Amino acid sequence: MTTAQAANQETPVGAMPVLGLLGAILSVQVGAAFAKGLFPVLGSEGTTMLRLAIGALMLAAVLRPWKVLPSRKNLPWLAAYGITVCAMNMLFYAALQRIPLGICVALEFTGPLFVATLGSRRVLDLAWVALAIAGIVLLSPFAGISRGLDPLGVALALAAGACWGLYIIFAQKAGAELGVRTSAYGMAIAAVLALPFGFSAAQPYLTDPHIMAGAAVVGLFSSALPFYLEMLVLARMPAKVYGMLVCLEPAGGALTGFLFLHEKLNLLQCAGIAAVIAAAFGAAVAARRPVPLPT
Repeated sequence: MTTAQAANQETPVGAMPVLGLLGAILSVQVGAAFAKGLFPVLGSEGTTMLRLAIGALMLAAVLRPWKVLPSRKNLPWLAAYGITVCAMNMLFYAALQRIPLGICVALEFTGPLFVATLGSRRVLDLAWVALAIAGIVLLSPFAGISRGLDPLGVALALAAGACWGLYIIFAQKAGAELGVRTSAYGMAIAAVLALPFGFSAAQPYLTDPHIMAGAAVVGLFSSALPFYLEMLVLARMPAKVYGMLVCLEPAGGALTGFLFLHEKLNLLQCAGIAAVIAAAFGAAVAARRPVPLPT
């Protein structure tokens, strides 16, 4: 979600930064659960458009991005970042409309995992990738193990993961100049790009206070609140600790899906999620930089 640097590796980590990051992770999943509740009315496209628009307004109010304008040299990276944010959110919500939240998050998480191990020749890193692939197989509807999963939903979640991987690369490039304000610019670009896909679905409900209140909750929990919490904790937390804790996100998605959406997973699906978490955790231990949460 942000490219801000973590604290020095030797800084001791207190309870508050850990709780803050766990709160950010849980907030993202709660926001996704609320978003899924809007799908029957707005569809995934309308929900994504409102989420990005409201999130952009919230981040603009907090970060005031106009105080640091991007240079002409940085505009291509910033544009690529915004396009990736839009595609990642559109694909993730389209997948979430079809498959359980925990599985959707686990499949999406494979993107940053592969980026973390990209170019590595160490056998251990290849083992983490193999473990992640095993988790994907366990979650695949084609394996006969996870019957009932929508194949298109699985494909969309994996595509969202690929976008997350690109998001990390572009966020680092654009963020080198703009810092934390990169997220505000990226969210605004993504909101504009999402308008043609979701405005027609959302337009009849723009004056409905109940629907707009739900969309505001999604924007708050999915964007503004986790971003604010991350800004507070990243300066107090080593990169490696951050990377390891973020690996709990698929578990948070499964728990949130169970509590809020009554989504139940079988043992092998849980094993698939656990395999992805273990692979991401192992890769994070050896990684030099943390994996940012998606905007």
